[in-house]
Amino acid sequence: MQGDRLSHGLWEATAPPAPAAPPLRGRVEVDVAVIGAGYTGLSAALHLAEAGRSVAVLEAAEVGFGASGRNVGLVNAGMWVLPDVLPQRLGDVHGARLLRLLGDAPALVFELVARHGMACEASRQGTLHCAVGAPGLAGLRQRAAQWQRLGAPVELLSRDETAARVGTGAYAGALLDRRAGTIQPLAYARGLAHAALAAGAALHDGSPVTGAEDLGGAWRLAIEGGGQVDARAVVVATNTYTRPGGPWSSLAAELVRMPYFNLATRPLPADLRRAILPGGEGAWDTRTVLSSLRPDAAGRLVFGSIGALRPPGHGIHLRWGRRALLRLFPALEDVAFEHEWYGWIGTTADALPRFHALARDVVSFSGYNGRGIGTGTVFGRELARLVLGEIGAADLALPERTIVPAPFRAVREAFYEAGAQLAHGVDARW
Repeated sequence: MQGDRLSHGLWEATAPPAPAAPPLRGRVEVDVAVIGAGYTGLSAALHLAEAGRSVAVLEAAEVGFGASGRNVGLVNAGMWVLPDVLPQRLGDVHGARLLRLLGDAPALVFELVARHGMACEASRQGTLHCAVGAPGLAGLRQRAAQWQRLGAPVELLSRDETAARVGTGAYAGALLDRRAGTIQPLAYARGLAHAALAAGAALHDGSPVTGAEDLGGAWRLAIEGGGQVDARAVVVATNTYTRPGGPWSSLAAELVRMPYFNLATRPLPADLRRAILPGGEGAWDTRTVLSSLRPDAAGRLVFGSIGALRPPGHGIHLRWGRRALLRLFPALEDVAFEHEWYGWIGTTADALPRFHALARDVVSFSGYNGRGIGTGTVFGRELARLVLGEIGAADLALPERTIVPAPFRAVREAFYEAGAQLAHGVDARW
């Protein structure tokens, strides 16, 4: 995408075409302007258009250009934070709301896929959080007990049960979450875009917003190239890929970017497909510098970890990926990687998302900490409900917060990138 083979890799090679989305030229007037065509923005646009509102989606690059088109494709429930911790950090009311909202988020994703006939390889076979050693298993046991008290369909698997589902004896156990699944992430973003267009929304790629003026009863947005949008409300859904220098670019200041890369094999022979993740689950492990693993519809394995595929880390991560995959699955010795790509995850200090009322009738969610598919989809719907007046800000699952810039942001981002290189270079994880 944008001429960069390392941006979207396998997903760009296998996704159905994006809808036509010409750059905005001239002046338009709409009820709502949505800035950003990722999961949050497209979900908001879809729900707003279905409610009869006129909507213009303004995307600086292309649909799914940011994290929505680059991620692993795990449709997870909940956040990284343990369920019992959410009420402690957010209070009982918001904590309970967020647990319920994000616990049900995969159901909304798969319902939208089915209702709109999206060709995005959706598979609701569950996910496997795999324990590395006794400490990893203890953490999963705690997580399982907390979700089970809330009635969630999660199950702690034994070492043997995990080996049968993953195809390796490397893990001490795993947490199976039957709410979750996998998806082709760029295809899903494009599916949301098609659905939003069919519902009546307008979509404009190559249309970065360069300025915003409050007219009192509306916002006037200036678009690069001379376009202009007048909108009564604005949804800002740019998250980690917020452009510097534009209106509300301060959103990026509170997010520390973490790089994440993926490597995809060529399609596996039938015997190996039956041996490795035969049930089609997506998986990831409990290491600090974690790895993830999932099949795609053609039988490829997508193997990923923290790190950026750019110098000097590119070669380090590729060599590690080969070694690590063979240690899990020695039978893959003759199976090569045929795609590689990477992107950025937006992390927050407490690993929880943020809701911001950026100005009069300007609202935003961001900071999904690597849980963007379900979270972005459901938060986009909630932003639509907020703009429609169906709910108020006090009814949301997150309290309104002011933007607090992350301290030592550049240093921490450099640490993540260099630390992943070090971990993969010495291969101490294995």
